[in-house]
Amino acid sequence: MGVREYKKKGVYLIPNFFTTGNLFSGFYAIIAVFNGDFHSASIAILVATVFDALDGMAARFTKATSRFGVEYDSLADLVSFGVAPGLLIYSWALSSYGRIGWVAAFLFVVCGALRLARFNVQVSTLESKKFLGLPIPSAACMIATLVILDHYILSMGKEIRPLVILVMTYGLAFLMVSSIPYRSLKGFNLRDRKPFHVLVAMVLLLIIVVAEPQVLLFFLFGLYTLSGIIEKPLIALYQRVHRRGKRKPKEQEGKNQKTAFEDL
Repeated sequence: MGVREYKKKGVYLIPNFFTTGNLFSGFYAIIAVFNGDFHSASIAILVATVFDALDGMAARFTKATSRFGVEYDSLADLVSFGVAPGLLIYSWALSSYGRIGWVAAFLFVVCGALRLARFNVQVSTLESKKFLGLPIPSAACMIATLVILDHYILSMGKEIRPLVILVMTYGLAFLMVSSIPYRSLKGFNLRDRKPFHVLVAMVLLLIIVVAEPQVLLFFLFGLYTLSGIIEKPLIALYQRVHRRGKRKPKEQEGKNQKTAFEDL
C-alpha cells in the first residue's frame, strides 16, 4: 500500500511552486490596481509571465507534468492574465466610459477564460509547435507593456487613452478566441547546438531590452500579436516570389536555346 499510493496522491513541487509565484504576482497586480498603482500592477503581470514560463520549463525538464499541474496553471493564468489585466484596463482607461468600459474589460476576461478552457481540451490533439488563438499571457502583456510605455514615454492623456484601450481590448479578445495559429516558443530547444549568429542575436536583444525595456517589450509583444495574422500572407508572398525567381532562369534558358537554333 504505502509508498506507491502516497506517490500517486502527491504533487510535483517545483512546477507548482512557480505556478504559485504566477498566482501571487497576479494577486499583487489586483491589489496594486485597487491602490491606483497601475505601473506596479503592469510590472507584476510581466513577472507573472516569467513564472508562467518557468513552471512549463520546469515541468518539461523534470518530466513532472500532471493533470493537477495543468488545471492549477490554468486557474493561476486566469487570475494573472485575465482578471488582473481586465481590472487594469477598466481602472486605468475605461472607467469614464461606464457600462461600455466594464463590458469591454469583462469581454477580455471571458475570452481569456474561453481561450484557457479550449487549450485544456485540445492540449493533447494540437501540434505542440502551434497555439490556436493568441495565448492569454501575450494578450495580458500587451496591456501591461502599453501601460508601462505610456507611463514613461507616451502620456496619451484622458482623451486618447480610453479610445486606444477600447479598440485594443476588443482586438485582443477576438484574437484569443480566434482560430488563428500562433507559433509556440516551446519548440526552441536550448539544449541543442545553435548557429553562432543566434547567440549574437540573443545578446544584442538582451542589451536592447536592458537599455530601453519600456519600448522594446511593447514592440516584441506587439510583433508576436501581429505574427499570427501576417504569417500566412508573408509565407504566400515569399513562395510566389520564389517561384517567379525559379521560372525566370528557365524561361531565359529556353529563349537562349531558341535563339541558338534560329542562328543555325
